[in-house]
Amino acid sequence: MAKSMIDGQWQQFVSYGTRTGKLATTRADGSPHVVPVWFVLDGDDVLFNTGRTSVKGRNLARDGRAVLCVDDEKPPYAFVTLRGRATITEDLPEMRRWATRIAERYMGPDLAETYGTRNAVPGELLVRLTVEKVVGQTGISD
Repeated sequence: MAKSMIDGQWQQFVSYGTRTGKLATTRADGSPHVVPVWFVLDGDDVLFNTGRTSVKGRNLARDGRAVLCVDDEKPPYAFVTLRGRATITEDLPEMRRWATRIAERYMGPDLAETYGTRNAVPGELLVRLTVEKVVGQTGISD
């Protein structure tokens, strides 16, 4: 039987290894847009990078509402959805700091600086999703 995750559990779950998030935003016509993203947590906030002209970048600039879903695709299965509002910055030093942390998570410490530098340039955005609602379930197939 599935069990709800509590504070502490969901943060540990979404931060485990190199799990990607599936970010859902709303297009201008109201239709959904979902893409995978690399991310890290800062407390309960989710941080990730995207291009200013990407679909998700344009969507978030227009309508900051978003949902991130992170799941475990192996039995007994688990997931967390994080709904909130995004704020965007183009501050390059701040972007580089977070882009490097994100790169360290997904590419390892040896490549973190290279990817952090590559992803913190004019035209890129640093997005902070302030989480307003969390739904987490573990043991789905138990």
